Amino acid sequence: MYRAAGKLLADSGRLMGVADEGGFWPAFDGNEDALDLLVRAIERAGFTPGEDLAISLDIAASQFRGGGKYALARDGRLLSSAEMSDLLLGWLRRYPIVAIEDPLAEDDVAGLARFTAAAGRGVEVVGDDAVCTDARRVRMLADAGACNTALIKPNQIGTLTETRAAVEAAHAVGWNTIVSARSGETEDVTIVHLAVGWGIEQLKVGSFTRSERMAKWNEGLRLAEVLPSGAALPPRDKFRW
Repeated sequence: MYRAAGKLLADSGRLMGVADEGGFWPAFDGNEDALDLLVRAIERAGFTPGEDLAISLDIAASQFRGGGKYALARDGRLLSSAEMSDLLLGWLRRYPIVAIEDPLAEDDVAGLARFTAAAGRGVEVVGDDAVCTDARRVRMLADAGACNTALIKPNQIGTLTETRAAVEAAHAVGWNTIVSARSGETEDVTIVHLAVGWGIEQLKVGSFTRSERMAKWNEGLRLAEVLPSGAALPPRDKFRW
């Protein structure tokens, strides 16, 4: 699928390079064009969208919110919190999306709560900027009904003790958790061991490029070879598809 996406981008002249997290850096005319290409890439690779493979998005909405509005420069639109939610909910209906990270800005807690309720059970509404691997923020957001999954970054909060506290707080309120790498990574593979050792079912490390990303994928494969249980995937019913 990775190769299929790369070929589609290259053939259309839209492949500009590789981004920080190891994924392709494309040039699209509009934001939804990326989703259309992903579906085409899944199909070209011989899979069925929504059956064999699904889509996870990182919106990073804090980065383009100002003055209470969301500026979609590529689409030439300035949206309110409710309008931004409606846009993303439309994507959830039309595309096989099972997780959506930072759909609204970190300080738009009311918007995050409205979106989480509307997205419904089975869609992971992932808090990264809103959570910051902080147990106190997890509890605050959970009380507000905002998000249902915490992105866990050990070097974001500073210590493994605080990281573990954020994981425990998330599980205490019924949230899922995802251990995540960051931009500017090294080849250190500690987060792979933390995910396995803490029994966290999901790991976000970036795409199949550059050594700092591949080191983590390869360490996961090595651990799967020696663990008695192998490398079981999260159950399908964890997600809406």
